[in-house]
Amino acid sequence: MRTAGLSVSLAAVARECGVTRNFLYANWKSLSALQARALGVELSAAFDEAARDRPSDGTVPGITAHLTEVVRRVRRHPTTAAVARSSPEAVRAAHGATAVDGPLMRVAIERIGDLLHPLCPHGGVGGDPRLVSRPWKILWVARPAALGAETVGDPAREEPLDAAFHELTLDLLSPRHPDR
Repeated sequence: MRTAGLSVSLAAVARECGVTRNFLYANWKSLSALQARALGVELSAAFDEAARDRPSDGTVPGITAHLTEVVRRVRRHPTTAAVARSSPEAVRAAHGATAVDGPLMRVAIERIGDLLHPLCPHGGVGGDPRLVSRPWKILWVARPAALGAETVGDPAREEPLDAAFHELTLDLLSPRHPDR
C-alpha cells in the first residue's frame, strides 16, 4: 500500500506478508477491511511520530503545533501520495466526505480527543460542552490539509497550507483558553 495505494490485490498483500490469501480472507473478510486497518495503523503511527518530534505540552499552542505536525506527516506519507496517485476518487470522496463514522474517523477522533484532554482534565473532552465538538471540527479542517499530497515538495504551496491549518486550529481551541 505504501507505493501502490489502494490498488493492491489481496494476493499481493498475502504474498508480501508471508501468509495465504485464505488466511487474509478468514481474518479480514475483504480487501477494503484490510486497507482500512492498514490506513488506521499508519494514521496512528503519524500521531506517534509527531509526538516524538513535536510533543504537545498540553497548552493550546502546543496542541496546535502537534496537530499541524500530524497533518504534515500524513500529507508527506508515501501511502497518502500513493492513494492520491492510484485512487484520486477516494481522495476526492475523503475531501468532501460527510460520514461521521468509520475506522479512520474513529482513530483520528480518539487521537485528537486524547490530545485535547489536558484542556479539560476532569471528564476529558466529553466532560466539557464547549470542547465536545472540537475533535470533529479539527478533523474537518485537517482533512483537506492532510490529503493535499500534490503540494508535497512545493514549499510555496505546503507552507501556507500548514499555516492555514495551524491558524484555524488555534481559532477552534482559543475560545476554550482565551489567554492561549
